Amino acid sequence: MSVFRSIPSKRIINGHEIVTSDVAVVTNSKYTTNGESAIVIKGVELCELFLNSKTTDHVVIKALTRVDVTADSLIDEEFDIIELDKGACVEYRKIGDFWYILSSDGLKNS
Repeated sequence: MSVFRSIPSKRIINGHEIVTSDVAVVTNSKYTTNGESAIVIKGVELCELFLNSKTTDHVVIKALTRVDVTADSLIDEEFDIIELDKGACVEYRKIGDFWYILSSDGLKNS
């Protein structure tokens, strides 16, 4: 399994400069965000993705497999975990003390 990243760039997240990639393609069963703007997850049966607000404040997740999203604070002020099915695309933003889902394409039926 591996992670493919775009060319590194510097970003300011929570007042700290980090070196990250704009886009990552993840084929691991576990992954922690690191400042990417977009992440595509594929090639595993299930990926456990952790939203890390120390390195990430906004990310779009495209799930080409099942993904369980957790974070270092509640999501939408009430959820510990968000389950994404294959084909889903969800945008997350850290605002104040919580992660919020700003956009989602909803449930996928295959």
